Amino acid sequence: MRGLREFNPALFASVMGTGAVALASYRYANYWTPLNDVGVVLTYLNTLLYLLLLIMWLLRWIFHRDAALRDLKHPSKGHFYGTSGAATIVLAAQFISILGNLKVAWYLWLWGLILTFVFAFWMSYEVFIAGEIDLRHLSPAWYIPPVALVIIPFGAVFMKVASGYTAQLVTVINYLGWGAGFFLYLALYAVITLRFIRHELMPPQMAPLVWMNLGPIGASITALFSLIHNSTIPIIKEPFMVFAFFLWGLGFWWLVMATAMTLHYVRKLTLPYTGSWWAFIFPLGAFTNATKDIGDAFQLSLMKSFGFTLLWPLLILWAITLVKMLSSRNSFG
Repeated sequence: MRGLREFNPALFASVMGTGAVALASYRYANYWTPLNDVGVVLTYLNTLLYLLLLIMWLLRWIFHRDAALRDLKHPSKGHFYGTSGAATIVLAAQFISILGNLKVAWYLWLWGLILTFVFAFWMSYEVFIAGEIDLRHLSPAWYIPPVALVIIPFGAVFMKVASGYTAQLVTVINYLGWGAGFFLYLALYAVITLRFIRHELMPPQMAPLVWMNLGPIGASITALFSLIHNSTIPIIKEPFMVFAFFLWGLGFWWLVMATAMTLHYVRKLTLPYTGSWWAFIFPLGAFTNATKDIGDAFQLSLMKSFGFTLLWPLLILWAITLVKMLSSRNSFG
């Protein structure tokens, strides 16, 4: 039971990452047909992984509530609880886009909403009442609750499927999620960038977290296009599409910066395997999907080709990280 007591809630990031890889693979299948099957297989694999982690996560709350609450109140670990809701919504997006199963996706999306709102508000509350927090405790892990909020519109298709007051409520929730998540990310972006400027580098075991800026940026773009394509209220679409293109530019800047920082760790320090390696996967996957969105929206074949190029290091990194996670003795602790 010790492994259950020490279960790391951040492991749901593996579901987020696998889901992003599956969606990117499926969407680029027009470049190479076997990628269609890759997306489908990874969706079933991700479903099994999610169920395994969810069972362990729930059992920990039942039998080791003290340990779960201790982690939740921690200034760094607590933010990883947001991965549970984000992972659920990403999996729902796979059932929508890849399997076409809206019924299962609907229940996953609703469960993801509950987890997302509970932990997003809970963590903000804990931070606000904690008093002064050392700037060194800040890391890109703080972006996880905003990411969970901003990807709520991955289920924007339900705005069209639902009817009556349910449709209105779903519409409000989708716009609320994107607005709350994106602007909360911007506020945290300023603070965490200040931490990078004023303090030493994060320790090597946290090095992959420098990639996490790509997560909210890429996910915000995909979620925004999902809102645009599924909106049931009158909106002018073009300005939001142009805004998404500008936001992609910030993501490209972070892609270069994160690559340079990772190479610095490899050359000057070290880059040991830890569970934080999943921070390579979802952010890069989100940016790869966002690149496809921009390319499709503006009919830019160059952008789509660039996204297809990004897909291959993404697949390689995902495979390496999964193997290392499964072979690690402390994978679930």
